[in-house]
Amino acid sequence: MRKLDQRFPSVALLLVALLISSKCINNVAGREAEDDDYEDEFDGRADNTEMNEKKQENSAPLATDDNGIEITYESPKYDIANFYFIDHFDDTEMSQKLWVKSQAKKDDIAEEIAKYDGVWNWEAPQRIVWKDDVGLVLKSKAKHAAIAARLTKPFTFTENKDLVVQYEVTMQEGQECGGAYIKLLSADPESEDLTMFNDKTPYTIMFGPDKCGNDIKMHFIFRHVNPINGSITEKHCRKPKERLEEPFKDKLPHLYRLVVRPDNSYEISVDHKVINTGSLLTDFTPPVNPPSTIDDPQDKKPDDWDEREKITDPTAKKPDDWDDDAPPQVPDANAVMPDGWLEDEPEMIPDPAATIPEDWDFEMDGEWEAPLVDNPICEKAPGCGTWKAPLISNPNYKGKWRAPLIKNPNYRGKWTPRKIANPDFFEDLNPYKMTPIASVGIELWSMSNNILFDNLIITDDVKVALDYATQTFDVKRKYIEKKSDSVLNQTKAFFKESPWAWFVIAMIIVLPLTYYCFIYNNKKDGCADAKKTDAIQPDDVSNADGGNGDKNPNSKKKKSDLEVKAADATETNAGNEFPDDESDSKDKDSTESFEMEEGSEDKDGEDSDADAKKIGAIQPNDIRNAGGDGDSSKKKKSDVEVKAAGFTETDVLDDDNDDKDKESTESFEMGQGHKGGEEDTTKPRKRRVRKDES
Repeated sequence: MRKLDQRFPSVALLLVALLISSKCINNVAGREAEDDDYEDEFDGRADNTEMNEKKQENSAPLATDDNGIEITYESPKYDIANFYFIDHFDDTEMSQKLWVKSQAKKDDIAEEIAKYDGVWNWEAPQRIVWKDDVGLVLKSKAKHAAIAARLTKPFTFTENKDLVVQYEVTMQEGQECGGAYIKLLSADPESEDLTMFNDKTPYTIMFGPDKCGNDIKMHFIFRHVNPINGSITEKHCRKPKERLEEPFKDKLPHLYRLVVRPDNSYEISVDHKVINTGSLLTDFTPPVNPPSTIDDPQDKKPDDWDEREKITDPTAKKPDDWDDDAPPQVPDANAVMPDGWLEDEPEMIPDPAATIPEDWDFEMDGEWEAPLVDNPICEKAPGCGTWKAPLISNPNYKGKWRAPLIKNPNYRGKWTPRKIANPDFFEDLNPYKMTPIASVGIELWSMSNNILFDNLIITDDVKVALDYATQTFDVKRKYIEKKSDSVLNQTKAFFKESPWAWFVIAMIIVLPLTYYCFIYNNKKDGCADAKKTDAIQPDDVSNADGGNGDKNPNSKKKKSDLEVKAADATETNAGNEFPDDESDSKDKDSTESFEMEEGSEDKDGEDSDADAKKIGAIQPNDIRNAGGDGDSSKKKKSDVEVKAAGFTETDVLDDDNDDKDKESTESFEMGQGHKGGEEDTTKPRKRRVRKDES
């Protein structure tokens, strides 16, 4: 019953949780079933717009905004004139015509991994928001993958306009090592054939997230052309202050935006939050403009150039009493060997219990020696073996003598080569004017698959990019955030539709608390108070009655099986030795009291008592004194009685050689019995005790 009382609150809470969750699951399952019905109904139709409108008209909203309006997705509407490139990937047929998969091979790499054979596919995300929202997915991992598409019109940096690049990435399986960046390919003859797109294809800008282990980057690299010699150098943006870990772990869509302005400033944002800003002139490594002067490579340091600020004093001498060889510690001269130190005993001795292994080969393994163990003789001694005085600090120790340092009179400072004009110096005050962009490509090697790219745009207006994000990314994230709270929303709706559930919850909380505070605690307190007294408790009475708990205090107590067997054994033994007392033994068993045979109170009886005391046998008076008034049903036997009983039983068992008397632990052997009907007062008398007395 107590276990049931303890489990009641948990069982009740579990039932309510199942009730609420089943309600929520039924709501969601009903919605999913409706979606499946709609898919079957419209299967085979080519007009996706008509299908979406039909769904929206007849289906219940899966998520609503703060105003209660259903959150739905439609392929974004846009003016193509505002974009240099745009692809939402929803129109799979058109998008597949736009993108070209690379068939190239990497140079200077093993043939089996040199080919760009990564798999690309157009599909909805694994965590479906809307099935019509399709993205470009890298399906393979640990393979080189490349795909590219031409811009609607090239982007040139000759006009004073911003470059805005924006796209979404969902790392559906997370990411441990790999990137999700894009490359804006330069307008160059080498990048004309997109089927040969590879890691060496000229690009103007590389932008996007990358990670390998704990190294997390947000790439922004642009290739700068030297205006003097035409050489190209990659310029790497400094890392943002914030560490971007969530996009690689949460498996949610994230929006990446790069803005490069004609004033050479740039801005990088993730999910509309700016994480890095700076200048193309000052915040890239190596810097865009080289230094105007450089070290003369022909200049060399003179041989007599002294760069030492301080030197050792040549006039200093070591003192005569300075001992370089003095140790830092010496034995304590005042220490004495402790008393009991066993110098003749080794600290370790061969293990006497060790034996030669059976596979020991004396020719191969050599002479066998037992392993050493601690000498047991040394355990109680202060120590064993050669005694050595403890070490103390050496008062004469000074260490190695060194001459003090003084200023170098010949010091001329640190030598540096002279500066000359940089023959490659140039000053590009407008690095914004980069190589024109003709295509956009994705060239990756990743250890994770199912990387989804979506809503990739290139424009020259930040407002256009923001407006496009409100139709795509913002709607998607708002929907996901609402759906992530779906269980909570369903629960709220359930309680709103079913006010009685609040009463059930209240009862489930109140009832266990009430039971615990007023009933269970009172029961525990009552038991604790009872244990503080010597008064007989109901459990004690039940135990005394053999577990039956007889309500009638005057009723006869039933004997246990052990008592009956012990009584029978005693009766048998007594019958053999006391044939005249057989009837008296029965009377003694029925009344379950101490029975002692009547003896003579004459001189012979006194002498027998004296003789019994001499041999150490316990007398009736001793038993009465140990037990008080002799009422064994109320008081337990003392330790003296228990020991005396064991002592007497042992003597009797040895004298009678009777195995049955060994099983009976409920009798004291007090005498040898009667002989010829006369009481032998020279020997201890026999006495039986009840089971419950022991």
